[in-house]
Amino acid sequence: MASSERAADADAVSTEETTQVLEFGLGDETYCLDIAYIDEIVDAGDLTAIPNSPRHVEGVMDLRGKTTTIIDPKTLLGVTGTGTRERIIVFDPDEVDDGGTVGWVVDEVFQVRDVPADQVDEATTAGDDSVRGIVKGDDRFVVWVEPRTE
Repeated sequence: MASSERAADADAVSTEETTQVLEFGLGDETYCLDIAYIDEIVDAGDLTAIPNSPRHVEGVMDLRGKTTTIIDPKTLLGVTGTGTRERIIVFDPDEVDDGGTVGWVVDEVFQVRDVPADQVDEATTAGDDSVRGIVKGDDRFVVWVEPRTE
């Protein structure tokens, strides 16, 4: 096999085994989501509270003419700690089936990075499908979560 064919085969293998994720902060911890679920990231703005809404629903905001429901993932994921709540991760409505546009309010957005499959340990949380796994980094762990809206 020619060296260019081997390089192409190696690229194909590494592409298949790598997922791009967005890393973000909630409290003192770092989490990530597959970027396939994400439509955009915007600055947190003023929210309108919805009376009698579930505890995890922070309110709604107008995002370019669309009413967008804003959810607190700390409540959904059982995360403690306070933060600055500066950014909103808006999910692609075609990828996150919730019947509308939804976003998570997060403290910080750090980076998009490639995660090789061999750096992900399977989640050990029985009965909770919100955690996909734990990404092993150089000196830290990142919790890989699935987008939940309820």
